[in-house]
Amino acid sequence: MDKKGNHLIHETSPYLLQHAHNPVDWYPWGPEALRKAKEENKPILVSIGYAACHWCHVMERESFEDDATARIMNEHFINIKIDREERPDLDNIYMDAVQAMTGSGGWPLNVFLTPEGKPFYGGTYFPPVRAYNRASWQEVLYGMSQAFRERRHEIDAQAENLTEHIATASRFGKKADQEPPSWSKTSLDEIFGALMKTADREWGGFGRAPKFPQTFSISFLLRYHHATGNEDALKQALLSLDKMIEGGIYDQVGGGFARYSTDTEWLAPHFEKMLYDNALLLAVISEAYQLTKFERYREVIGETIAFIRREMMHPGQGFYAALDADSEGVEGKFYVWNRADAEKLLGEHADVVCDYFDITEKGNWEGHSIPRVKKSLNGFAAEQKLEPTRLKQILEKGKQILLKARSERIRPLTDDKIILGWNALMNSACSKAYAATGEEAYRDLAIGNMEFILKHFINPETGRLYHTWKNGTAKFPAFLDDYACLVRALVDLQEVTGDTRWLVRAKQLTQHVFDHFDGGDSGFFYYTPDDQVDVIIRKMELYDGAMPSGNAVMAANLWHLSILLDIPEWKKRSLEMTSWPGQAIRRYPGSFGYWAGLVHEQLSGTHEIVLAGNDTSIIHKALLAKYIPHRVLMVS
Repeated sequence: MDKKGNHLIHETSPYLLQHAHNPVDWYPWGPEALRKAKEENKPILVSIGYAACHWCHVMERESFEDDATARIMNEHFINIKIDREERPDLDNIYMDAVQAMTGSGGWPLNVFLTPEGKPFYGGTYFPPVRAYNRASWQEVLYGMSQAFRERRHEIDAQAENLTEHIATASRFGKKADQEPPSWSKTSLDEIFGALMKTADREWGGFGRAPKFPQTFSISFLLRYHHATGNEDALKQALLSLDKMIEGGIYDQVGGGFARYSTDTEWLAPHFEKMLYDNALLLAVISEAYQLTKFERYREVIGETIAFIRREMMHPGQGFYAALDADSEGVEGKFYVWNRADAEKLLGEHADVVCDYFDITEKGNWEGHSIPRVKKSLNGFAAEQKLEPTRLKQILEKGKQILLKARSERIRPLTDDKIILGWNALMNSACSKAYAATGEEAYRDLAIGNMEFILKHFINPETGRLYHTWKNGTAKFPAFLDDYACLVRALVDLQEVTGDTRWLVRAKQLTQHVFDHFDGGDSGFFYYTPDDQVDVIIRKMELYDGAMPSGNAVMAANLWHLSILLDIPEWKKRSLEMTSWPGQAIRRYPGSFGYWAGLVHEQLSGTHEIVLAGNDTSIIHKALLAKYIPHRVLMVS
């Protein structure tokens, strides 16, 4: 491409703009590229990633910036770049295709499609030369081009079969001759047992590396303990939170969490920080604080919200999507330290601060040190012959010095698009943080953010929501996740403010979901609205991954709104929704964690709390601070 750039040059997504000057003739997903593929009878290459993705940057540097590779791509394919955060619907479809073909997935996601948009081959990262038992990217390109030219009937058949497989796999719900599985109190014991089979009893969390926070599983364990008194459940939940908070996945200097850990000890993350992870961790840490009143949890809530305000917030009070893993082309460079540099900055207390945060001469990761905590504050204070309060003062001052010095480094890219569903999750987290701590600034942040959302994300003519917003422009019809998480945030905001206008809006949006996403006899909701025309199938998403599934959140919304608004048919629908994936929830609660929490509430019952009177503010605040997980609350 010349300096004017390719067809991505007018996009707003930072990820797409990163590729706007590649020699590859990239198009955004849209009518122009799809029409061109049909007119020229060329296969489509769709490459999907996101701005904070480390391996996406690697493949761009190695292949998409290479002139020779770009010539092959431009001659044989119509090349489309997609930001998975802008178009999660397309990412879901083509990720399913690649997982069906290869057994695994990830990003960058590279998928070859027929001119009709149906997938026939794909994979994730491909190296520029043969390596890691993978063909080189150029070999793949030549192979796919030749197969499309010479074996077109096979390609079309493969694409049809794969598309039908994806469609069939996403058809959930009741069968005509099938009774729903029944739930009982013993079902909760089964879910608990299944979760604990994968629990890491030494380092917290679940499963082996790479380790993700799995906040829904932690939340279930807190609730299970609260209901049954089971100490193992509480111990595993708190161990998981404590080890993450002490590890390198938590930014000890600046607050906030990275997306996941590459090792069992939570030491080395891929350093991208995503809004949704921080929202979900804030929410569950707020629950843990309500239950335990451990001061460290309150501190982490404060540090993380301070990070969000400082580094991930639009002046209008929307929240940005993510921070990149890389800076200056090096993963983690912004966040790591060497001992000599840290000592120069820290002065007389350098040894104490460096030793506490494991900043060593050899380093704990690739010759550098990722700050982490290996000993308890009280234990380390005793070793240093310091009072714990004095040690805390020294550490706090040291962190401020390091943060100030770090702020002068070259920063990782901020993905500054604002995503509706992720903002709604953070909005709920702010409400929960206020409930747990009583810090009114957190409630004010939730109110300000909600006003931003309702101002910028709603089409005034149709009342429909948009999925993303940037630089004054809202784009793409909102997906089920967006609606579901926003309804959840409105219900949570009503509880902490006592303002019923949020509840009225929640009811309106829920009705909209029925009107435009309803899956009919399946009992579930589609991921995309009924008038969206640029996807090959309408999927239903049930699995809880890094984020809760829109169907799980909607099932919980219907449960709570049926009580608050006295709508019995919504409660019936919620019960149907938890019935049909019942066996999967029992057996694989790690993949159905949000569902498991709702099943727990449906079986245990929901506390209905109403505060009425002239001055309820004191008792309202005290009530919010208590750990009452299964409740609805209204204030008159």
